[in-house]
Amino acid sequence: MRKLLEPVHRATQRSPLAAELVESGTLFHPLAWTPDQAYRFLRDVPAFEESGVVVRVPDWWKKRPRPRVSVTIGDMRQHVLGAASMLDFKVECALGDDVLSEDELRRLLADDGLVLLRGQWVEVNREKLQEALDHWRKVARQAGEGISFIEGMRLLAGVPADLTTGGDGADDERQWSFVKAGAWLGEILAKLRGPENDAVSAIADLKAVLRPYQAAGVAWLRVLSGLGLGACLADDMGLGKTLQVLALLLALQPSRTKPSLLVLPASLLANWKAEIARFTPTLRTAFIHPAETPREDIDRMSKRPTQMLGETDLAVTTYGMLLRQPWLLDVDWRLVILDEAQAIKNPSSRQTRTVKRLRAEARIALTGTPVENRLGDLWSLFDFLCPGLLGSQTTFKEFVKRLGERQGHRYAPLRNLVRPYILRRLKTDRRIIDDLPDKTEVQAYCLLSKRQAVLYAKLVEELRRHLENAEGMQRRGIVLAYLMRFKQLCNHPSQLTADGGYKPEDSGKFLRLAEIVEEIASRQERMLLFTQFRELTEPLAAYLTRQFGRPGLVLHGGTPVKQRQKLIDHFQRDDGPPFFILSLKAGGTGLNLTAASHVIHFDRWWNPAVENQATDRAFRIGQKRNVLVHKFVCRGTIEERIDALITEKSQLAAELLEGGAEKLLTEMTDEELIRFVSLDITRTDM
Repeated sequence: MRKLLEPVHRATQRSPLAAELVESGTLFHPLAWTPDQAYRFLRDVPAFEESGVVVRVPDWWKKRPRPRVSVTIGDMRQHVLGAASMLDFKVECALGDDVLSEDELRRLLADDGLVLLRGQWVEVNREKLQEALDHWRKVARQAGEGISFIEGMRLLAGVPADLTTGGDGADDERQWSFVKAGAWLGEILAKLRGPENDAVSAIADLKAVLRPYQAAGVAWLRVLSGLGLGACLADDMGLGKTLQVLALLLALQPSRTKPSLLVLPASLLANWKAEIARFTPTLRTAFIHPAETPREDIDRMSKRPTQMLGETDLAVTTYGMLLRQPWLLDVDWRLVILDEAQAIKNPSSRQTRTVKRLRAEARIALTGTPVENRLGDLWSLFDFLCPGLLGSQTTFKEFVKRLGERQGHRYAPLRNLVRPYILRRLKTDRRIIDDLPDKTEVQAYCLLSKRQAVLYAKLVEELRRHLENAEGMQRRGIVLAYLMRFKQLCNHPSQLTADGGYKPEDSGKFLRLAEIVEEIASRQERMLLFTQFRELTEPLAAYLTRQFGRPGLVLHGGTPVKQRQKLIDHFQRDDGPPFFILSLKAGGTGLNLTAASHVIHFDRWWNPAVENQATDRAFRIGQKRNVLVHKFVCRGTIEERIDALITEKSQLAAELLEGGAEKLLTEMTDEELIRFVSLDITRTDM
């Protein structure tokens, strides 16, 4: 008997109620309890179970109903919606989906624990419920006739209307209250969550058949732009963002009252021109760039933009031209569309500030990487798309800091807040597209030559000496300069010394490249090679010409814009050249080079998003072969450690948000930095 009662005695150590029942002896008799006594017992059930006592409770207690404050936003239809629009705001108390009357609410607030309401027992914490009710009634009084759209979207995302709080206390408050979209706003949000339901596969005069996900993307863009809201189309490279935007513009053409503006990097001018001619030849387009339009015509546009662009559906210009043509800021555009929108990730740059001054009914950003390295990039992008949604830069930084202090799913409120305005589909998802072969990424490890190793050790010692008395900006400049020299040396000693020799045997990468090229040539396949150094493109071209036995192509920042499309067309031909060397900045975005089935990253970039965009020149729609990506890494050097950093960043980028502050190399101590760049002989096989 004593052994049988051991769980009960253990329970008395955890539960005062159990101790009282044992002391009085009533535990072993049938009991009739008041609601207060029953509630006290039910709350102690975990203590009984932890002690080994089996407790059977009613099913309703496992998912016990709880009255909560119900906040409804946007019940009434609005004729115009935008960041400054006002939404109706209603505060009630509800049990599930049923709104409680004032009499029922007063009865609830007069009691505590278990209360019988509408034929069922419900749990009430009078203090918590009253606090939630007082809070939301105060918000309602401050809102007056309504709240702004931005405040409403923040509340729906579980974020305070003013972004001033965001800790775990907010989660506790949500146990006794919930915010929901009203009938009209809920209908709008449903369209954004499931755009495929409103997708139109056929658009008049569109010379293409939209894939289902593309038709859904066009519908999504149309809903947001029609409401005057910003949209970030963040599909993977190769899924046809250009086509979706052109289809949208064509769909809007019948109701066009003013032109739209497309801003892009100069390297993509020819690409967009070709795509417009191919898919939407009836779209009336004006190119505001001397590569496509005589300067005198652009001057005439600047003097009479309304008249000159009156019959235009789309004006196309570059980020550089936008800085030199201030009249573009005075035009009222239907849409302003940014391609490669990461160009505005630096909020303090002149380019970003100028772009944000453009006037438009709605704004669209195209990017494969809405967040690259830092949350500040996300803020800058949304400061363009939906000004005010993420608050000021200072407010946003404080908000993110508080989110970082939360327990579990730290950044969920921020994800919820931006999710309605970001549409991202991945080409690796077979539900999205089934005709794109998989890509395979491999690390191509290279061993330093003896000459490289000797020079590398000297560079480390030079850096150590220069750091001894350096401080502030001088120290930062020294660090960045030496990081660049290490990269150059890992490529080839001649790039560092500028002696022009470029002997293959002096570079482990050149020797590794020959091994890979031999296999590519034997299969009569073709390759892209990316480097961030323009001065390296010609030595590499000469070397690869010898390896393949015939010449290839080179594209870098100095290649004229008009010539770039000719190079691309040449490479894409069935009998095109075997290789195409591109500097990463000039050729890393927006180009379609599916004739290649191999991509080589000869030197590594700091940012995985940049590398992935470059890889996507070959890995996109129209590719019929598996794409093999070779990422060159010199073992035992800074490159191997950079590769580890890149891998870490990729894991963060997959979650959309960066979980913590990354320790940049320039912020390391001298000792940490020397340890980071030093040559690890054990990894070099020397």
